[in-house]
Amino acid sequence: MSVKKFIGILGLFALFSCQKENDFRVLRLAHGLDTNHPVHHAMVHLGEKLSEKSGGKLIVKIYPSGQLGAERECLELLQIGSLDITKVSAAVLENFVTDYKVFSIPYVFRNKEHSHKVYDSQVGKTFLLKGEPFRLRGLCFFDAGSRSFYAKEKIISTPDDLKGLKIRVQKSNMAVAMVQQLGGSPTPISWGELYTALQQGVVDGAENNLPSFHSSKHYEVCKFYSFDEHTAVPDILLIGTESWNRLSAQERQWLQEAANESAIYQRKVWAEAELQALQIIKEAGVQVIYPDKSSFANRTKGIIDMFKDNKEAMQLIEEIKSIE
Repeated sequence: MSVKKFIGILGLFALFSCQKENDFRVLRLAHGLDTNHPVHHAMVHLGEKLSEKSGGKLIVKIYPSGQLGAERECLELLQIGSLDITKVSAAVLENFVTDYKVFSIPYVFRNKEHSHKVYDSQVGKTFLLKGEPFRLRGLCFFDAGSRSFYAKEKIISTPDDLKGLKIRVQKSNMAVAMVQQLGGSPTPISWGELYTALQQGVVDGAENNLPSFHSSKHYEVCKFYSFDEHTAVPDILLIGTESWNRLSAQERQWLQEAANESAIYQRKVWAEAELQALQIIKEAGVQVIYPDKSSFANRTKGIIDMFKDNKEAMQLIEEIKSIE
């Protein structure tokens, strides 16, 4: 970290650390999504519910669109208490809490219903607290849909179609391993730089969910979207333990209840966003392909071997699979 950046973070400490103003407290929430994204709408819903429950004593102030940095930077601000709440992908969180790699195993969830049951289960609650040793406490999961491949100039209908393609991935070891097993060339690039990277041919394609493919306008550059749905990596709403510990027991209860309700609300707006995004990209000329998922599942099944020496992770995987 540069000296300039470090000084900037220290300056934010006084500004953003769970401020108490007169008879109300302000919780600062930052994320990298634009204000049209369904996850942002869920955060607005969280703020409304929290204000209602607390009688205006707890207020959420949202900083969207990467105003305070990318996901990793926001996590670091949470850890030092300079920011209260953020949203990150489990794929990014795995760099801080390694057990979150489990969510990036291809086809670990049977379907959307199964993933929701896992989030709401005791296994899900266990995951949310795994970041506490790293000063990060999970509040809830947000559905981030299924991630699929999209490309500028080539239809991806089998894993062999990925050979020779540079595919943008998140800065996640699991995402890198998955694309490598499928025969592609994984290229980590920040989300904010991806549109330009696609335009300039730095990468040939990427992988993400439908609403993000739409809201990022990547469909303007990439005209082939393949519904292989290789992973369903959730988003996590996190509060820094520095901020959590400043809250009273009653304030914590209000916040957790509001977070739980926002997660249920988010699933509804997410499903609506998926349908809307699909219609828009088709109207924009994107060719949508529905490949045989089994070929992708078979090619990536060896990824689970990465966990064979990790008894705790293997137990978590088995618990996820056992949930009906």
